[in-house]
Amino acid sequence: MRQIPIDTSAATVMVAKPPQPKVKDRRSGEIATDTETGATLMTVDVMFAVNDEVEILSITVPQPSISGELTMGTPVGLTGLVGRPWENEFNGQKRHGIAFRAVAVTSLVAGAVKPKAA
Repeated sequence: MRQIPIDTSAATVMVAKPPQPKVKDRRSGEIATDTETGATLMTVDVMFAVNDEVEILSITVPQPSISGELTMGTPVGLTGLVGRPWENEFNGQKRHGIAFRAVAVTSLVAGAVKPKAA
């Protein structure tokens, strides 16, 4: 599927909702994992502001690639952000949108790097 790279250099990006595990199947509660690495996928909602426009985006990112304490309002950097168009049909209704994924989400607050677990 086509991926569209997104330039974040002119944007202000802040956490709108802290990371939550991405649910693959709402009925079973199964948590989504990265198909290549097996890492748990997380969803981070961010406020993305550029050119006097503000959007709330839900970004999917592998759990090990989240650094720093990401609380509401924390300024963050998004590494490798891409948008992926999607479309599906459910109960006869077509739906479409853009799924956002980043290689990493990093707190821009000084000294906020999360220590690695031993």
